[in-house]
Amino acid sequence: MNTNSPFLCGLDAALRLIGGKWKPLILYFLQKSACRYGELKRSVNGISDKVLIQQLKELEANGVITRTDYKEIPPRVDYSLTPLGKSLVETLRPLCKWGEDNEETIKSKLVLR
Repeated sequence: MNTNSPFLCGLDAALRLIGGKWKPLILYFLQKSACRYGELKRSVNGISDKVLIQQLKELEANGVITRTDYKEIPPRVDYSLTPLGKSLVETLRPLCKWGEDNEETIKSKLVLR
């Protein structure tokens, strides 16, 4: 990266967009199709409403997802990947595959909290 960049490297730039426990999982569940809030909440097991809302707002502000409000009663809102988000998800697929291929080893080595 150039010396004027706020990032140390490309990995630093990418991790600023998706760093943390929940954002990659949110992107994983949005990769196939748009999801409503409740679908995401059920899919991303263990995330609180507060954190899910915060993560969705950050991903939207960073141009990774888009929020569509249909202005209906009852309210209907869904979230989907932007072109930037779709390209980002493509980079996560090899990591998902690696995790699947090494799940048993990871379970035996990782200290789960």
